[in-house]
Amino acid sequence: MSSFRPRGIWGAVILPVTGGDGIDMGALGELVDILCGTGVAGIYTNGTAAEFFNQTEAEFDAITDLVLARAGRAGVPVQIGVSNSNPRVARARLARIAGSGAVAAQITLPDWWPPSAEEQGRFIDGMIEASDGLPLILYNPPTAKVRLDVPGIAALRRPSLVGVKVAGGDADWYAQRRAMLGDMSVFVAGHTVAFGQPLGADGAYSNVACLSPQGAVRQWEMIETDPEAALDLEARFRRFLHATMIPLARDHGLSDAALDKAMAAAGGWGPVGPDLLWPYSGATPEMVAQVRDCARDLLPDLMEASV
Repeated sequence: MSSFRPRGIWGAVILPVTGGDGIDMGALGELVDILCGTGVAGIYTNGTAAEFFNQTEAEFDAITDLVLARAGRAGVPVQIGVSNSNPRVARARLARIAGSGAVAAQITLPDWWPPSAEEQGRFIDGMIEASDGLPLILYNPPTAKVRLDVPGIAALRRPSLVGVKVAGGDADWYAQRRAMLGDMSVFVAGHTVAFGQPLGADGAYSNVACLSPQGAVRQWEMIETDPEAALDLEARFRRFLHATMIPLARDHGLSDAALDKAMAAAGGWGPVGPDLLWPYSGATPEMVAQVRDCARDLLPDLMEASV
């Protein structure tokens, strides 16, 4: 059984895209160095913001090697996302990174055909076997074909499955979390963690950190030192989402990855723009400017922290 339990704010490694069909590895190295200096508890690769769903195996390996090397020099822990809609590819990725120096691996359930409860358990057991003792974090995003409730997560509990990354919920959801998930680390959306932390949230793989990693870390610290201010910032961030990000998704069809990258471009904290890998659309410069202006209006404290 692993004693590792993640906590705090973890920052996403976001891909700088060049030419629409490639990753700028030089800019990626610079971005990792910057992210490691922001005070985040750790960094993670190949989440939604890093377009894990659109990487080749060569790109996955190159990103993994670069991030582990740069973060290792900085002494910052790394979780490697091995998610793939093909569970056999995800299992092979996990086997390749076992013993790499990562502190954990993030996985998603198979997603082309929704797995049954029996198949979910078989998948988790197979990933544990391939992990060679590396702790696992289950990422269950809002876009997943199987959306797990707390009892569904509890049914998958294993000693090596040390955490989950989920949307979170209301007070009743957290009551179930406390009753059924024990010492599993439960990470929720960055814009709900101030509400959730007193109820049982252990941290966030944070969308707030896409806009400002340092600001997200500061908000996490405020939950203990000034909880009212932390909740006020959270309320203003939700207003920001409703004023800018939700309309961009609704009216222009931008994906979650595009929204995360638009926030990173607007925050200006690293060498990453809004473009996504082919064939997906990112935010236009005009959209990024709109996001930046709204953030400066509603979230000046976050924007000041991002530069």
